Amino acid sequence: MWRSHIVGPLLLSLLTAAPAPGVQRNPGQVELEIRVVDQDTNRPIPVRMHLKDARGRPVIPPDVVSWDDHFIVPGVAVLQLRAGEYTFEMERGPEYRLRTGHFSAKRGDSDNVQLEMQRFAHLKKEGWWSGDLHIQRCPEDMPLVMQAEDLHVAPVITWDHQQNRWQDQPLPDNPLVRVDRDRFFHQLAGSDARAGGNLLYLNLSQPLSIAGAEAEFPASAEILLQAASHPSVHVDIERPFWWDLPVWVASRRVHSIGLCNGHMQREGMLNNEAWGKPRDRLTFPDSHGTGLWSQHVYYQLLETGVRIPPSAGSASGLLTNPVGYNRVYVHCGEQLDYEAWWENLRAGRVVVTNGPLISDPRVNGELPGHVFHAAAGQTVALHPALNLATRDPVDYLEVIKNGQVEHEVRLDEWAREGGELPEVVFEESGWMLIRAVTAHPRTYRFASTGPYYVQIGSERRISRQAAQFFLDWVHERAGRVDLADPDQRAAVLRYHRAARDFWQRVLAAANAD
Repeated sequence: MWRSHIVGPLLLSLLTAAPAPGVQRNPGQVELEIRVVDQDTNRPIPVRMHLKDARGRPVIPPDVVSWDDHFIVPGVAVLQLRAGEYTFEMERGPEYRLRTGHFSAKRGDSDNVQLEMQRFAHLKKEGWWSGDLHIQRCPEDMPLVMQAEDLHVAPVITWDHQQNRWQDQPLPDNPLVRVDRDRFFHQLAGSDARAGGNLLYLNLSQPLSIAGAEAEFPASAEILLQAASHPSVHVDIERPFWWDLPVWVASRRVHSIGLCNGHMQREGMLNNEAWGKPRDRLTFPDSHGTGLWSQHVYYQLLETGVRIPPSAGSASGLLTNPVGYNRVYVHCGEQLDYEAWWENLRAGRVVVTNGPLISDPRVNGELPGHVFHAAAGQTVALHPALNLATRDPVDYLEVIKNGQVEHEVRLDEWAREGGELPEVVFEESGWMLIRAVTAHPRTYRFASTGPYYVQIGSERRISRQAAQFFLDWVHERAGRVDLADPDQRAAVLRYHRAARDFWQRVLAAANAD
């Protein structure tokens, strides 16, 4: 007997019938034919399923595409299960309502079940297209996985300094694979994850030559400069708190930064910074600490005048997340063009999320990433507005101005104002963004627009405190370089000295506290 519900107003469609013709029954097992359809179209759609037995242990049926505690139901499937009691959760990205339920599987029984998935948001109709920049899954599985997660852009990591999928086989003739009409995955993404942190190299035509690289040598910044010779490359700082962040930013060769990153997971948080700068656990306590620390570091970057867009990556295949749990929506208009998606990402026309859906955010009619210019002495008044849809309760929206909460607006107040937020006034250069945070007890679940910038006169806002923050960081990181060979040590430290000089110049140019 099945019991099921969707989080939201939707009734279950349940059909019980004889087994489908031709299905072979294995002794001691129950076979369940399941059909999952979109409620609006009544057509089968792939979904992700989290199935647990009576003890709460994840169950993965044979012959399915799976990772960690979940697997893909490709619209219509026959699942072979042991007899017993089961609970399940079913998802299809953040634009569909979560379906949960339970059922009993008994020997001698067979079920033919139809379940409906309800879409409550349709961001691509508003011109927003989703992507996940950190995926370490099998490329052959990606077409089905992307459909099940309703994901549109997916670079797949297939090489790093230890392994290279293409070492003993030819490179694909076309590394960019089109799935359906508007889904793309790229098979030649790479990762340089060593002592200073992890850089993602995306949209290359061939892997970089980093095989055998050691923890500290050659410097990650050296590989970064080599990659700059590839005109198509997009370089993503996979997490904001990696030790080499100030060095990478100083190189001016990075394009985005993972504000919504793999430390934020579906069922919990990673509560250490791995090979990154540790947070102050009193200021950034568990269980949301690493999420808040990621945002703090990013806001400090913006406070130094650095204009870099946020991105998102789930680290599925490396960590437990499903593909697309952390995702970045990029505004491209009615049609998805792959190259335009990356151009607009670099331009900052983005929203990152692992839950709430901020759609069509506009400030004075402009998309995120816009720079508002005014002559010296003038005042700039900004009027933010957006749409919000969410499965998780969001009590309030926040307007962040120059790294601080400028306005905190409860959802009922925001709804009464027709989606508009309070005015934000700038008398000096600065920046702002909009954030929605849920009250999830175990993980940091949020959404954020990319920043909007205000430049009054000829200078950007540069905070002395923020510049000193990164200058101190560079000195601390240089002291951690562990290389006994003097030549190797000198070769690595020259990048840290260059970063020191960069941040000293930023500090000297500071025009705000």
